[in-house]
This record gives sequence, C-alpha cells and structure tokens, in this order.
Amino acid sequence: MKILSRTLLFLYFFILIWVLFFKLRFNISSTLDEHRRSLNFVPFAAPTIINGEVSYGEAVWNFLFFIPFGMLLSVNFKRIRFLPKLLLMVAFSFVVEMIQYVFAIGATDITDLITNTAGGLLGLILYNLLNRFIEDKILDKIIVYSGIVLLALFFIMRMRITLR
Repeated sequence: MKILSRTLLFLYFFILIWVLFFKLRFNISSTLDEHRRSLNFVPFAAPTIINGEVSYGEAVWNFLFFIPFGMLLSVNFKRIRFLPKLLLMVAFSFVVEMIQYVFAIGATDITDLITNTAGGLLGLILYNLLNRFIEDKILDKIIVYSGIVLLALFFIMRMRITLR
C-alpha cells in the first residue's frame, strides 16, 4: 500500500505541475512562448473574464485541485505534523507562483496562493476529521483507491478532449 500511495502522490504532483504551469497542454513550447508576466497582490481582484462575464472558476479549480494534496500528504507522511504539512503547501504554492513570474509562463497572483493553500488545508482537515471515525489503514486505502479511480477518470476525460 505504501508504494501505491507514494506512486499516486508522485502522479498527482506531476499532474499538478502540468496543470499549474502548462494548463494541461501537450505542446509545452506554446506555453513558454506566451510570455505573459503579471503580478497581482490584491486577493480576488483579478477574476477571469469569460464572454464578458466575471468568472472565479480558476480560483475554484485551484481550491479543488489542492484538496488531494493535503489528503495525500497525510496518507504518505504520518510522522509529519499538521503545521509542517500546511507550511509545505504554502511554500510549494509560493514557489510555483514565483516560477511563473520568473519564466513568464502565467500570472502570479496572491489569489492562487490563497486558494491553493485553502484547498490543501481542507484536505488536511478532512483527513484528520475522517481519521477520528475511520482507522488509518482503511482511510488510507479509501483515499488511495479513490485517487486511482479519479486519476483514471481524469486521463480518460483528458484523452477524449484531446481526440476531438
């Protein structure tokens, strides 16, 4: 089970990097060619405008995409306490935002840092809450097997979109 959970964490991390830096594109050079460098320090001040409508969809997706991060960290690193895991997520998100700025491969936004951290925090909290009612080994199996199913669905959906 340990190898399976670590493999899932690695795959999740890989996909997370792919999503955050390359927006699920297979042509990575097209992302690098965009050279869009912006910096926003005002939380939730720069929502995406889609067809003239304000959309906070990206913030919601960032939040949702980081929930598994907190859960998988809890499954894989039992000896690490809550606060260091949370700080790891903050640091990871901060580093991602800085890399986006330095390499001009996305918008650097405080909202992303907040929503990423909040999603990961929810994942940590959910794991701790569920762990009060479900034994560690059973909870870990539920999370890992659910993660594998969700990962498979993600790839199936991604391939369907790509093949169109």
